[in-house]
Amino acid sequence: MSHVVSVTEESRSVRTLVLDTAIEAEPGQFLMVWLPGVGERPISIMDPDPLSLTVARVGPFSAALHERKPGDLVGWRGPFGHPFSLKPGRLLFIAGGYGSAPLHFLAKRAAQAACPSCLAIGARTAEDLILVPRFESLHCSIVLATDRGDAGYHGYVTQAIEEHITEFDMVYACGPEAMLYAVAQLCWRHGVPGEVSLERYMKCGFGICGQCAMDDKLVCKDGPVFDVEQLRGSHDFGHFTRNATGRRVPL
Repeated sequence: MSHVVSVTEESRSVRTLVLDTAIEAEPGQFLMVWLPGVGERPISIMDPDPLSLTVARVGPFSAALHERKPGDLVGWRGPFGHPFSLKPGRLLFIAGGYGSAPLHFLAKRAAQAACPSCLAIGARTAEDLILVPRFESLHCSIVLATDRGDAGYHGYVTQAIEEHITEFDMVYACGPEAMLYAVAQLCWRHGVPGEVSLERYMKCGFGICGQCAMDDKLVCKDGPVFDVEQLRGSHDFGHFTRNATGRRVPL
């Protein structure tokens, strides 16, 4: 277990917790985070040193995590999962909402490798465009898109970036699955390689329970990061997920 050092409010529904530890991990991997008496959920790593977790408030567990204060304890195990693979060249990061968190970890590695990069981030409103200053500090160029139109492009981030996608050598994306499916379609259509990080309901984190099954793959073990070519022809990707009972349901 680790102590909370600080809590930063990124938006009205997203907070970043910094813990008093550093870990060895790769961008795109996740931890199974545990709160005694509350439960355990997978959380992506925003930064491994110090360990930083960016959490959106979407249910009872994340609400309880939002209530943690400096000095409080947070349990975790991991890291788990297949990470992003950093490739040389001009890189495009496409984020939907708090999907920018694991991409920030990757952007730090890209900056260390002197790879030029761009963050294209979409959200409902300007307030929901989180972590943008952190990417700017890594010398990423920025493209904004909002559903409301109060910052950047008025519409989907995939629409904002499509005419520029062939300017990049590699695409990395994290966000809602509908957005990731649109990103994969862009990559397939324009012949640009890419990787996407998927989110599924997980219990064990290392491929035993089968809760996160997608077609013949386990997202916690084979993913959460997949090359878009692995997902071509998938019956589940962009269409179906599994709920808390393991039942396959439409997205």
